[in-house]
Amino acid sequence: MAFRARVLTLYPEMFPGHLGFSLAGKAMERGQWSLDLVQIRDFATDRHRTVDDTPAGGGAGMVLKADVLARAIDSAGENDPRPRLLMSPRGRPLTQQRVRELAAGDGVIIVCGRFEGVDQRVIEARGLEEVSIGDYVLSGGEPAALILLDAIIRILPGVMGNDLSGLHESFEGGLLEHPHYTRPQEWEGREIPSVLTSGNHGAIEKWRHQEAVRLTQERRPDLLDSAKTENNG
Repeated sequence: MAFRARVLTLYPEMFPGHLGFSLAGKAMERGQWSLDLVQIRDFATDRHRTVDDTPAGGGAGMVLKADVLARAIDSAGENDPRPRLLMSPRGRPLTQQRVRELAAGDGVIIVCGRFEGVDQRVIEARGLEEVSIGDYVLSGGEPAALILLDAIIRILPGVMGNDLSGLHESFEGGLLEHPHYTRPQEWEGREIPSVLTSGNHGAIEKWRHQEAVRLTQERRPDLLDSAKTENNG
């Protein structure tokens, strides 16, 4: 069964964006995943098609209205089992583990926030899972949704030419990925590490693991700390 993505947005023209090219684009052409775009503004009921209002209690900006967004979410059908995700900087950080969980399902429903945020009542009433792609703020949820879908689609069965490619990269196994090299053997006085051309596969795997640990310790020691906590738990 194809992976079905449904995206709720005020800017459907931003999709499929880069997902229409390369691996994701070819996978869409083959029917391995599909994209259904929903214009949130279509569910406004006034003649101005209003989707936002001033924040209760005052303050800057506008807030996406609960009633309009709820109707857009409900258009998928009340029995739709797909996870409902809201791209939000205050959400739980996206991890490779969560990406794999989502990729194993039938699809996702993604809400792209705008303005100052989304009325909290619709988040609670419709069971939206808030997801963050990093500790920074974007102008809207659309770029974040594209990144989330990119991460999911590339590991769907059959999308990558070699499905093992997705098992030996950063964040798989709790480590950053080891360095890569290819021909020429020497470039600007820099040589490919001799172990990689030794033909000794055991030594190569050991070197790659050691390098992955070294890079993780240097750049993301929090990943090692998390792994230790899980093992001790």
